[in-house]
Amino acid sequence: MEGSLKVLCILVLLVIVGTVNGAGPCGKSTPDQEAMSLAPCATAAQDINAAVSSSCCAQVKRIGQNPSCLCAVMLSDTAKNSGVKPEIALSIPKRCNFANRPVGYKCGPYTLP
Repeated sequence: MEGSLKVLCILVLLVIVGTVNGAGPCGKSTPDQEAMSLAPCATAAQDINAAVSSSCCAQVKRIGQNPSCLCAVMLSDTAKNSGVKPEIALSIPKRCNFANRPVGYKCGPYTLP
């Protein structure tokens, strides 16, 4: 009986740790890690008139399946340090012509168009 209680306690602890580790807006990745995958979007995230590349759109589409992750990535320290302008970066899903983009999603002080 005592051995099974120890096993149960260990399993509960593992579930809690697993939940905490995957509890961020981007799951097990941090927004800063995800921001690195958006390198093809650097110019488009700084200049509203810049063309958005297909590789940028592909990465934004992948991350944008979770709007809270996309928001966290666009407002991350990595994005800020790269010169990303959030109000411009958040226009990328619209500029990529995504039909199912999260229109009106609040992202900090910004709203996805």
